[in-house]
Amino acid sequence: MDSTSISVMIPDANQRSALAVVRSLGRQPGLRVITCDATPTALAGQSRYSDLYVQCPSSEHEPMHFVAWITRFLEREPCHLVMPVTEVTSQLLLQFQESVLGLRLPFSPLSTVLQLANKSHLVALAERSGVPVPHSQHFEGAHQVDVQAVSYPVVVKPALSRLFDGKQWRATTVRIARTPEELTGIFQQNAYLNDHPFMLQAFIPGTGAGVFALFNRGKPVQFFAHQRLREKPPEGGVSVLSQSCQVPADLQAHAQTLLQAVNWHGVAMVEFRIGEDGTPYLMEVNTRFWGSLQLAIDAGVDFPYQLLCAELGWPIPVAGHYRVGQRLRWLLGDLDSLYLVFKRSSGWPARLQRLGQFLKPRFRHQRHEINRWRDPAPAWFELKQYLKALR
Repeated sequence: MDSTSISVMIPDANQRSALAVVRSLGRQPGLRVITCDATPTALAGQSRYSDLYVQCPSSEHEPMHFVAWITRFLEREPCHLVMPVTEVTSQLLLQFQESVLGLRLPFSPLSTVLQLANKSHLVALAERSGVPVPHSQHFEGAHQVDVQAVSYPVVVKPALSRLFDGKQWRATTVRIARTPEELTGIFQQNAYLNDHPFMLQAFIPGTGAGVFALFNRGKPVQFFAHQRLREKPPEGGVSVLSQSCQVPADLQAHAQTLLQAVNWHGVAMVEFRIGEDGTPYLMEVNTRFWGSLQLAIDAGVDFPYQLLCAELGWPIPVAGHYRVGQRLRWLLGDLDSLYLVFKRSSGWPARLQRLGQFLKPRFRHQRHEINRWRDPAPAWFELKQYLKALR
């Protein structure tokens, strides 16, 4: 397909998902890829597939300066599409999309995004749609909660993971309270819970699972799933070793129900908690690209290019089947995970077992996320940043 004269901007260039997007789109003939972030150099900007890297204000710490900067930049260098990969940049640009001339984003409108990103709204949508959710109580502020009347353990879940007051962003966190005293402490330590909506949700023992999807103006186009094999921290967090798997039929059905209910357009990651009885309980929906995006691409599902095609009205190359069992390893993240096992484990058997897993080679159907022979500069950049942080 001729993509000559098509320019795409990828902000958030220090994110691993941004590197996956750049490597995907940069392989397309004639397509110009521009990357930007708040640092003098950035991970995805080091890629051979980035035609231009530009330092810009931070969308998180200097949001209004970032909006002014991208307004000026797009006046000088028009782009057919701007494809951010973080929640902060995505929601910020959606909020000011009408005031930034030439800003085209591959997302639904902000009001639709917030139906999914706002966890309180999402629970209400799931309950109306018949998608299982943990028992949830909604509050406008901590003063409404009688901590003695709560069933423990309970999950304190702010409605929004990021709060924007018109000038700056503030991060929120999900916490677990096991006693009234712990819940009181959480309220005291997180002042935003006094005047911003949150939920108290029943804690669901079990394991996490997710479905990754692309929708084109309300219609499902592509689904994908993977398993987390190792994480950082080891007890649960960012995936450092993952493996593609078949999409569970029930999870796909629930994800499709939710995304069709809001006429979704773009990519989304729908996360579930599989209870001990096998019930998949909805946890959240991330309305952006995910950290292990490169795994889907390696397995044969090129989400970034599919999204570009959907947004520009080109035929979308749907992957009817993808390689199950394909693995992706983030090497330095896996090294951090190994270090945490050695630091926290109470015995040498567990440490040696984890060391053996780390050192065990695998030559078939496994690739490194950052380290690529045809694009080595990002790996060198990441290694230098990693060693610098150790000083």
